Amino acid sequence: MAQKPVLHRDDPEAEPLVGNIKVTRNDWLNVAMDVLISDGVEQVKVLALAERMQVSRSSFYWYFKSRQDLLDALLKTWEQTNTAGMVRQAEAPARTITGAVLNVFHCITNPNLFNTALDFAVRDWSRRSGKVRSLLDRSDRRRVEALTGMFERYGYPGREAVTRAKVLYYMQLGYDMADPNESHAHRLEVTPEYLKVFTGREPLPQEMEAFTEFTRQHWDV
Repeated sequence: MAQKPVLHRDDPEAEPLVGNIKVTRNDWLNVAMDVLISDGVEQVKVLALAERMQVSRSSFYWYFKSRQDLLDALLKTWEQTNTAGMVRQAEAPARTITGAVLNVFHCITNPNLFNTALDFAVRDWSRRSGKVRSLLDRSDRRRVEALTGMFERYGYPGREAVTRAKVLYYMQLGYDMADPNESHAHRLEVTPEYLKVFTGREPLPQEMEAFTEFTRQHWDV
């Protein structure tokens, strides 16, 4: 279960706030993101966020011009985290295509690379906003293009590369949305089989060993 965001003032490792400042811009963003994920964009309201953080509504305007400014910042954060994160992982160097796909799997293992709950929240938001739908379509294209380029680097011809990229991308979205009740051990056990489906090739033992160690650092096991 995702943890509630910790405010800067409540983080013992954070630098103390000075003057009359009680919350930071990141506090507003993090709490707004938490509400977006849990309750939807309609509930991202300035007064409700201020009450939750126990600050005055006026402090919001130190950081944002309007509620729309906050919403735009949430979308920018989503793109910088999820889209940029997946593109970066797809472009990461690897010895084999199976190693490259495992780099992409890091996204679904580490929420700092790809926040799955935030992605679903933005997809829900896009059903109510043409602007957000356009941003989502653009991001989906960027992600699929990056995955296509990944397959092409390992010798897959154009049409096959884009098809495998789409199978990998859209299957993973659906898999995460279904949220199957599977143990860490089971997911690792079947990962080589998924890799064979996605790439047509067997992963190297050392690739699976490295991925197993990575998951242990980020999954609740």
